[in-house]
Amino acid sequence: MLEKLAEIEARYHELNRLMAENSNNIPQITALAKEQSSLQEIVQLYTDLQRVDRELQGAAELLGEEDEEELLEMARLEIEQLESERESLLERTRAALVPKDPNDDRNVIMEIRAGTGGEEAALFAADLYRMYSLYAEKQGWKMEVLSSNLTGIGGYKEVIFLVNGQGAFSRLKFEGGVHRVQRVPVTETSGRIHTSTATVAVLPEAQEIDVSISPDELSIDVYRASGHGGQSVNTTDSAVRITHLPTGLVVTCQDERSQQQNRMRALAVLRARLLELEQRKQREKETAMRRSLVGTGERSEKIRTYNFPQNRVTDHRIGLTIYSLDQMMDGGVEGVLESLSTTYESERLAAAGT
Repeated sequence: MLEKLAEIEARYHELNRLMAENSNNIPQITALAKEQSSLQEIVQLYTDLQRVDRELQGAAELLGEEDEEELLEMARLEIEQLESERESLLERTRAALVPKDPNDDRNVIMEIRAGTGGEEAALFAADLYRMYSLYAEKQGWKMEVLSSNLTGIGGYKEVIFLVNGQGAFSRLKFEGGVHRVQRVPVTETSGRIHTSTATVAVLPEAQEIDVSISPDELSIDVYRASGHGGQSVNTTDSAVRITHLPTGLVVTCQDERSQQQNRMRALAVLRARLLELEQRKQREKETAMRRSLVGTGERSEKIRTYNFPQNRVTDHRIGLTIYSLDQMMDGGVEGVLESLSTTYESERLAAAGT
């Protein structure tokens, strides 16, 4: 392990040189700085281990040279304390060496779509959007709607939005999947409880340096926006539909007045989907590291049930049930997200044998 730590330390210092050599390349500098930041904790732990080893060696030499009992007792006590500190540092280092999710520090593009249940499903999709909006506000994150498709009574057939904030992906990455709601719809006159669903996709925001898209791979159509919109949104050819020819992925954006703005937003969503697609392929190859308890986050998985009559929410992946659904829908998602994160971290360390 010490040899591995030495290699990481060397790479950490090499990154200083590479950043100096690429000082005019902002995307490259950003990527190098992120890599260096990810290594900082390990380098500091290695520095502390080296210090403890030097102090242990000094104490051991003193133990072999001294005859005075009082000094010998002090040396023995120091060795005991240093060995305890060294074991603690080794444990922390082993945990730090386990590969982390490279997307954890990224911003998030979330996509919420109404599932089964008609208008009630669309209203539930709007409720989920509000829940994540309030949670993001509590975290001090910024949210920006990239694309939306409203229904007549205030629901969403689809809403795609960017969450911009430190660690956003690390907190929200387990939200992907099918969310199920059980309640009496506002459109129901007989008071019967209905079950509806909405799907959530959580994608790490991709930068141009992450995903290379050739213009030859894109088919771009412009057309007149429809639905709700401000002045000129529905009167000009501002809506944009981009098709990625190699994969068949299609992204549309029409919320902005400017065709250029819609194009930029559509490209941001397309890059995120392409990055997620590539990373999904990589995860399929790494079957040994798959998470069995938290799940894969596939949209086909029913991950959570929101039961309004009983004020109950159940996360099926970890068997967690809480009776504060009203608080959760007001943005109080932190407790559930923390439980999911803790479970994932335990699995991650267990899989690595630490």
